[in-house]
Amino acid sequence: MNAHDDIAQVHAIMARARSAQKDYETGADQQRYDRAAEAAAWAIMEPSRNTALAELAVKTTGLGNVPDKVTKNHRKTLGLMRDLKGLKTQGVIDDNAETRITEIARPMGVVGAVVPSTNPAATPANNIINALKCGNSVVVAPSPKGVASCELLLEFIHTEFDRLGLDHDLVQMIPAPGSKAKTQAMMEQSDLVVCTGSQNNVHRAQTCGTPAVAVGAGNVTVIVDETADLKAAAQKITASKTFDNATSCSSENSMIVVDAVYDGFVAALAEEGGALSKDEAAIVTRLWPDGHLNRSIIAQDADQTFEALGLADQVPAGSRFLVVETDGIGPDHPLSGEKLSRVAALYRARDYDDARKIAARILDYQGAGHSIGIHTSRDSRAVELGQSLPTCRVIVNQAHTFATGGSFTNGMPFSLSMGCGSWGGNSIDDNLHWRHFLQTTRIIREIAPNEPAVEDIFADYWADVGK
Repeated sequence: MNAHDDIAQVHAIMARARSAQKDYETGADQQRYDRAAEAAAWAIMEPSRNTALAELAVKTTGLGNVPDKVTKNHRKTLGLMRDLKGLKTQGVIDDNAETRITEIARPMGVVGAVVPSTNPAATPANNIINALKCGNSVVVAPSPKGVASCELLLEFIHTEFDRLGLDHDLVQMIPAPGSKAKTQAMMEQSDLVVCTGSQNNVHRAQTCGTPAVAVGAGNVTVIVDETADLKAAAQKITASKTFDNATSCSSENSMIVVDAVYDGFVAALAEEGGALSKDEAAIVTRLWPDGHLNRSIIAQDADQTFEALGLADQVPAGSRFLVVETDGIGPDHPLSGEKLSRVAALYRARDYDDARKIAARILDYQGAGHSIGIHTSRDSRAVELGQSLPTCRVIVNQAHTFATGGSFTNGMPFSLSMGCGSWGGNSIDDNLHWRHFLQTTRIIREIAPNEPAVEDIFADYWADVGK
């Protein structure tokens, strides 16, 4: 198939998606949208299908591990369905007696979803469920390594659709082989683009001419201060860092520990399987042998990671990830950036104020807007970080990977895509969720006049500076 045929194929897919969406919306009620979303959710959550998707994802992408992908597919989808349960996304959703404004929920239309290889089933499922809940059709553009997982996911979804009599064209994908040209054509013909993935993809989404919701890069830094519960902090950081072999953008990449508890925290980490290295130069050489991350280390199991780093016989038995001491930050110090592996940088700070300054420097280099963590007994410090650092989330005393994208033990919406605000070059600063897949029409009626006197507005100003 030549390039012209490729684009014609995309045009045909988008035309079918548009037709299916119009039929889906016409005469719809809330139950239609709810059942479609539930069908897509059960397609990935049904245990045998979940396992098949997890196994295929690891086999075809070479990233992560099967048990954690099974957990991720289940919990992320279950949490999303909890968030969506009972929500009204069709028809009149608000009728304000005071303003006499009635709000009517309306679909965006055709959603184009660009998704990464790190979560080749969970992320498209999340986007598909949100889109269907709000009356949209969706076309997914998977990464090359994620094609097989996306094909299987859609096969499972279409099987569930058949039980409801829903049109398969409501959920489609750009078929293999993928290409930038095909993805570009899909984005340009969508009504909304949702993009999670490389910053190159994000840039292309935000400049394609279609309204886009894209998310920024992660490079999570976490502070451990002198008031922290060191054992709990070590347990949570280890569980988070090693989950699915650090594929998540919310995985801790740097730990900043105040001097007063530095040795105690390193000891606590060791008990959890955090192996300490002081040989930064050797690690950097093996992690970035040619200036790019070593693919034999990205998102691999612990034993393979240590083997690739030349440390197989040098770390304690049972080690689960590597902790590398460093003090460098910036492009000449790649350990201060995202590593997508079971490797974390460790910084020693004089005190909390120094730790905050180090965190600011790291975010200034990479990861601004995404999130930062703190383990502390002083909640005021979390608030201070939120008031002073370029970050949209401050995760307090939690395992970062499990908390940032929504947890059953915090109030964030379940998502696999975190907006990073203006700091990360994004239009949203919250977790991508159902409201981003919906628009509203407002019926505006006349009300009694509400015009203030000039004095009502400027009295305080005049009192301060004169009239």
